[in-house]
Amino acid sequence: MAEVTLMEDGFPAEKLFNQGYSYTYDDVIFLPHYIDFPADSVNLSTKLTRNISLSLPCVSSPMDTVTESSMAIAMASIGAISILHSNNSPSDQLALLRSAKSRRIPFISDFEVKSPSDSIDSESDFGSSRIILVTESGNRRSRVLGYVLKSDWANLKNKDCRVCDFMSKLDFSVPSSHNLDQIVGFLSGKGYELVPTVSESDGEVIDLVTIEDVERIRGFPKMGLPSVGPKGEFIVGASIGTRESDKERLEYLVKGGADVVVLDSSQGNSIYQLDMIKYIKRRYPELDVVGGNVVTMNQAQNLIRAGVDGLRVGMGSGSICTTQEVCAVGRGQATAVYKVASIASESGVPVIADGGISNSGHIVKALVLGASTVMMGSFLAGSTEAPGVYEYRDGRQVKKYRGMGSLEAMTKGSDARYLGDTAKLKIAQGVEGVVADKGSVLKFLPYTMQAVKQGFQDLGASSLQSAHDLLRSGTLRLEVRSGAAQVEGGVHGLLSYEKKPF
Repeated sequence: MAEVTLMEDGFPAEKLFNQGYSYTYDDVIFLPHYIDFPADSVNLSTKLTRNISLSLPCVSSPMDTVTESSMAIAMASIGAISILHSNNSPSDQLALLRSAKSRRIPFISDFEVKSPSDSIDSESDFGSSRIILVTESGNRRSRVLGYVLKSDWANLKNKDCRVCDFMSKLDFSVPSSHNLDQIVGFLSGKGYELVPTVSESDGEVIDLVTIEDVERIRGFPKMGLPSVGPKGEFIVGASIGTRESDKERLEYLVKGGADVVVLDSSQGNSIYQLDMIKYIKRRYPELDVVGGNVVTMNQAQNLIRAGVDGLRVGMGSGSICTTQEVCAVGRGQATAVYKVASIASESGVPVIADGGISNSGHIVKALVLGASTVMMGSFLAGSTEAPGVYEYRDGRQVKKYRGMGSLEAMTKGSDARYLGDTAKLKIAQGVEGVVADKGSVLKFLPYTMQAVKQGFQDLGASSLQSAHDLLRSGTLRLEVRSGAAQVEGGVHGLLSYEKKPF
């Protein structure tokens, strides 16, 4: 009697990832499951760490061309979070943290300040703004008296006079603790065109919000609840290293109100990181600590035993990272996320999938394979909120983007991340480059998250927990894609096309 071969659709994750292959996100594909709910009902709320919850599973990477105050504010305002980079002095990082923590609106306004006795000599005095604010002493920690619009100044016949002779008077403000809805209510109720927000603690002018700003922000898609702490401040994280000097940096960040610290290392399974984790948990037991980076279950277990509240997974998978090429160490990101998440879930430690995110499909794969959040660098680089100024190259608007393992970044101190700060010879594990302008994260991230929801719907998962349960039970099946299948799964066979994600 002939044997009957049992045919199956795909493989359970446990079987697929135990065959000795290192898979990236593009190597694997999920098979569709059963839909019995609309995409809009998918709940993407999640945990960053044991104690920090988010409405959206997105984290901006602690890179000096990705995350400073503007990014931290924008990400928190839509329910995500940012990790401020540490490629600067402790006082500079503290200033970035305080800047983000002092705001309740999703942007930083850029304006110059003058005193009444000053003059405006040229258009360049306005900087990149169309408004100059006038205060009593010409700095932000002074009483607001008025403002000057660039258009009004341009129409002046006599431009040699003092600012007080032609400024528009401004004798009102709102506390910087006001959120955007409260500011909208104030402006519409009074019929004003703009209003300064002022710190109640020291009288410093924080932002200058105009009707145009309000209309721009309200035109962006709505997302989940903002990431705020018990005092109403935006939740913001910060990175530190594992050297003795980082204990001083840590003290600065704790005083500044950092909600979580991320130990920033390309290889986190080291005596230096284990000792730092224990020090932080002993000195600041209420502060959540994310350890990493790790890619194996053994690495993860060591950090979990030391007391981490979250794990960062990825080694050499970033678009500007060359660690796998230079050092022959790392792991395919899909395999790394699945393996680490499998062991971390047993201890209730959330996993951050760090690196390799190029599209919404990669986010779906990372989250379903066990991650609770995804950390993004290149995906957010080039946005309005990313640090740096725009340049034009070949007719396109671009911003600089570099790996923290690049030689350029290492000269500012990031070599400690690669345990190379004491080495005589510096070996790069990253590159420098540019990325095209993406616009505001307040616009493209909500669209990206809607695509992620549609991916979850196709998988029959109405939440992250549901996705994890379906994967671990073997209900969700995967297959490895051949090179031809990967080509077929993308745009192909066209002479030309324009790719618009939304």
